[in-house]
Amino acid sequence: MSKATTAALTTGSATAARLCVAALAATSAYLGFSAYDTANSAPKPAQPVTLQAREVPITSNTPAPAPGVIAVSAKAGAAGCDRTYLARSVVINPEPGTTVLYRWQLSRWSPRSKQWSAYLVDHSGFGGLKRTLTWEPRVADNPGWYRIELTVRSDGKTIKSDRFQVSC
Repeated sequence: MSKATTAALTTGSATAARLCVAALAATSAYLGFSAYDTANSAPKPAQPVTLQAREVPITSNTPAPAPGVIAVSAKAGAAGCDRTYLARSVVINPEPGTTVLYRWQLSRWSPRSKQWSAYLVDHSGFGGLKRTLTWEPRVADNPGWYRIELTVRSDGKTIKSDRFQVSC
């Protein structure tokens, strides 16, 4: 045998030995973990358990409002003066092959200027024949009178919700 062949066999044997030791170490570590896990899974003495159930609806059966109407409801909110509202309306696209662009606006009544002013605005759009739009504006630490407005660009009309009061 040549020196090169002997060196290759020695290096290969050393690598094989290292791989064998690593495999044994990994196997023993796994078995040790499994044995530990099995020991901890032994049944414990029975203890009384109290179960509670609460019905939570998965979907809402609230019918969609009629086109041209905005329905507003308060969502369960955080403590203090932090309120989130759910605004819903149905929009019918007069040209289903095009995109309808629309703008939601939360307006606040100003007792000083005696007019409604924009408090929060959101823009979006959709394609298709008809869509029930939803928006969740949030009012934090700003009590007063509000209303929600929806402007659909295709007809340029703005529909307004009834006013509602945010109080703390």
